Amino acid sequence: MTINNRQFSLIFNLNRMKTKVLSVVVVILLGTLSGFAKIKSEKFLVNGKCEMCEKRIEMAALSLEGVSKAEWNKETKEIEVTLNDAKTSLQNVQEAIAKVGHDTEAVKATDEVYNELPACCKYDRAVLKAPMKPMKYEHR
Repeated sequence: MTINNRQFSLIFNLNRMKTKVLSVVVVILLGTLSGFAKIKSEKFLVNGKCEMCEKRIEMAALSLEGVSKAEWNKETKEIEVTLNDAKTSLQNVQEAIAKVGHDTEAVKATDEVYNELPACCKYDRAVLKAPMKPMKYEHR
C-alpha cells in the first residue's frame, strides 16, 4: 500500500491537530488543579511564655502535612503559618497547637494537657490577646 502526497499531508495534519488539542487539554487541567491548591499565610494568637513554648508551638504546626512554615513570636503571641489549604486548614493547625497545651483564638487546650506543661510554660488562660504596644508621646 502506497500513500500519495495528499494522504500523507492529511495524516500529518491530523497528528498535529491531535497534539494541539491534547496540549490545550493538559493546560486546562493544570490550570484547574492549581486553582484548588492555594498556598497562603495566616496569623493568629497563641498563648505561651518562653522559648520552650515557641519550639513546642512551631513543631505542632509543622507536624501537619501541608504546613511549610510556622514562626511564633513570644512578644506578640502571634504565630505566622504558611499552609497549603488543599492539604490542611487553619482550624487543623489550631487544633494541633491546642493538643500540645497552648490555647489559640479558636481552640482551647484541655486542662489535662495544659497541666502537663513545665512550670515556665504556664500562662494566664483567662487572657489571650496580644500585649499592648507602647504608645508614643510627642512633646510639644
